[in-house]
Amino acid sequence: MSDKQALIDEKNKLVDEMIALQKQFMDIEHEKGISGKDYYYSKDGLLADYREKYAEMATRVVDLSHKIVGSTRN
Repeated sequence: MSDKQALIDEKNKLVDEMIALQKQFMDIEHEKGISGKDYYYSKDGLLADYREKYAEMATRVVDLSHKIVGSTRN
């Protein structure tokens, strides 16, 4: 496998994980609702680190995308 293909595979895996995380979030939101306080300050379950984890994955996807096409992030 080429280095480029490995980057593409990692990016695709992260995107799949992000979609699954979003689905879990939406399921919680639809079942019981999520207040702003829960979203920003929850210490329990998925919401405890949802925003940070999702942001880290999204940043990695952007970085991988730049590497794949040979551009730089400004």
